[in-house]
Amino acid sequence: MVKINENYLKLPGSYLFSTIAKKVNAFTEANPGKKIIRLGIGDVTQPIAPAIIKALHEAVDEMGHKETFHGYAPDLGYGFLRETIAKEDYMARGCEISPDEIFVSDGAKSDCGNIQEIFDESCKIAVCDPVYPVYVDSNAMAGRTGEYEEEAGKWSNVIYMPCTAENHFVPELPIEIPDLIYLCVPGNPTGTTLTRDQLKVWVDYANECGAVILYDAAYEAYIAQDDVPHSIYEIEGAKTCAIEFRSFSKNAGFTGIRLGFTVIPKALKRGGVSLHSLWARRHGTKFNGAPYIVQKAGAAVYSAEGKAQLKEQVAYYMRNAKVIYTGLTEAGCEFMVVSMPHTSG
Repeated sequence: MVKINENYLKLPGSYLFSTIAKKVNAFTEANPGKKIIRLGIGDVTQPIAPAIIKALHEAVDEMGHKETFHGYAPDLGYGFLRETIAKEDYMARGCEISPDEIFVSDGAKSDCGNIQEIFDESCKIAVCDPVYPVYVDSNAMAGRTGEYEEEAGKWSNVIYMPCTAENHFVPELPIEIPDLIYLCVPGNPTGTTLTRDQLKVWVDYANECGAVILYDAAYEAYIAQDDVPHSIYEIEGAKTCAIEFRSFSKNAGFTGIRLGFTVIPKALKRGGVSLHSLWARRHGTKFNGAPYIVQKAGAAVYSAEGKAQLKEQVAYYMRNAKVIYTGLTEAGCEFMVVSMPHTSG
């Protein structure tokens, strides 16, 4: 008799964003004349930048000719994209990350959810509270989170690190030692950033206790402070304790065409085993690569035209944040600013 994975039955309701979408749709149907300001899900509203659209068109045309057609992508992603990422996102910031330590995928969400597969079921996770649901839900599906305590809204075998106004929404080192530590910087949903000194504390802690930091940097394009690193690998010692996830969705509007990448340094080992090799095996087995046309579009993000156009798009969203900040202030709402956006540009 077929047995199902009963861990799925422990999950409360549907995925959070699916629930939000259903509520929005129900409200829209009941109130067709009402205008909705959507702040619940981090989708983009601006079209893809012209330089990227141009690259997409050119890549589509290539696919129509025998001489330039591309089939399955290389396991890690095309060299032209990985080399560009290594140069622009890491070497330019003093990080010694090589192209073959970069795994191109269809988005940071997929990688954040799938990375737990290379770790044993007994590993204990630590998450910020509040938290991006993917981190917890994917571990719950794997049977790593214990039982869901509905009244508390928490799992029995998860270490929660409260992020509240009292601690300025900055997580503190947990009393119980975890195996996997999820950090999202800037934080989703709080917007919290960590300075170099604050992040160095986490890197030293992970190296000391043997934990692995799963570092979600999907929103790095919105970092405005000079003392906040854009990559965890700007911190000494991070290559032996951290995996970094990046997305093209927030900085370049790829939510509809999907592209991201994960960085696992070869120096990162646990139990004498390279986590890079484990992820390479998983990646090659379960993923056939992001489409060629999308990877070509990703490379255009780093072109001179792409950088200039995306700088304007990021500034647009930052101005929106300023409008929300001003509106809340004028409305007398009580809140805390954890990362005040720049509004120029």
